[in-house]
Amino acid sequence: MCTEKMEADRDRAGMPVARRSFTALAGAGALVAALPARAMAGKPVTGRDVTITTADGICDAYFVAPAEGKHPGVLVWPDIRGLRPAFRQMADRLAGEGYAVLTVNPFYRWQKAPVVDAENNWGVAAVREKLFGYLKQLTRPIVETDVKAHLAFLDAQGEVDTKRGLGTTGYCMGGPMVIYTAALKPDRVGAAASFHGGGVGTDKPDSPHLLIPGTKAGYLFAIAEDDDKESPNEKVLLKSVLEPRSQWHEVEVYPAQHGWCPPDGRVYNEAAAEKAWARMLELFKAELA
Repeated sequence: MCTEKMEADRDRAGMPVARRSFTALAGAGALVAALPARAMAGKPVTGRDVTITTADGICDAYFVAPAEGKHPGVLVWPDIRGLRPAFRQMADRLAGEGYAVLTVNPFYRWQKAPVVDAENNWGVAAVREKLFGYLKQLTRPIVETDVKAHLAFLDAQGEVDTKRGLGTTGYCMGGPMVIYTAALKPDRVGAAASFHGGGVGTDKPDSPHLLIPGTKAGYLFAIAEDDDKESPNEKVLLKSVLEPRSQWHEVEVYPAQHGWCPPDGRVYNEAAAEKAWARMLELFKAELA
């Protein structure tokens, strides 16, 4: 899971950023090179920076959709490093697959995106401390405030087919957020995917996984092997609430480390990331038809 200790330990260990420095990946051109060539194919898309008015302020975000037609909407919750070039490119790729994608800055209450950059990067202890401070304040009620505004924004866009279900994806800290999203709007959210999500299934009475039976979404939980070693019962808890349901579901431990999906990550694993991406598309195909 996304913990300060785990991330700080990785930073001290000097793990490479997909064999490039964070500075080298700061530009969009470098990020294109970081993704496999097949990731750049797909429908022509059009993206734009947007702002969303919530009950707590103005959220900055990125919206992208195929250049033509109406498509299922998808809400993306980034990892703790927030909305940045890597997640914009991932949004473009998903839009190329036929989805209208909204990727938000979850920390808008305190700072506009990007919350990390070449100078204020994850290797700086003060930056990590600041971001974990933001994360501690993102309680379920706060997230639900944002869910209401973000889903309403999606449904108001001409590119979104409101007759089809919405999807949501979350990375790292975004794992619980996809469950909160599906639980808040069970008649609207049809698919939820968590990639190396932190704390999605615990033994606490307010564990996010306990909300799943009250939702109608299909679920994908792609778990990192080091997270599984730290919390081996999490997959068991997830399966216990998913297996009785009829919706598409999958819980799998990947041979990759926490944070393996974003292409600008220190532990980016192309093979595992591509598999997780393909499984997400299968989920969306099954549940957002």
